[in-house]
Amino acid sequence: MKNKWCIPPEANAAFVCAMEDVLAIYRRPYDKDVPLVCMDETTKQLTKEIQKELRTKFGRPARYDYEYERNGVSNIFGSSHESVHPNGHF
Repeated sequence: MKNKWCIPPEANAAFVCAMEDVLAIYRRPYDKDVPLVCMDETTKQLTKEIQKELRTKFGRPARYDYEYERNGVSNIFGSSHESVHPNGHF
């Protein structure tokens, strides 16, 4: 296993400064007129089954072979609107 957390050596101070600016946003007091919208992205490998499922007895889960064919990669974007009221209610 590897732990991966790396600040590029050539940009330590600038990176930390920028990260502190981002983290400061989450410490802002609640303001209903200025909502906090969070976004994230990830990639997902798309696969295609190359074998048909193996038939099983009634009531047992279907079985699939572990082999697959790569079928591209997809980017997934997500967002959420953070609307937590100061007293903890949404």
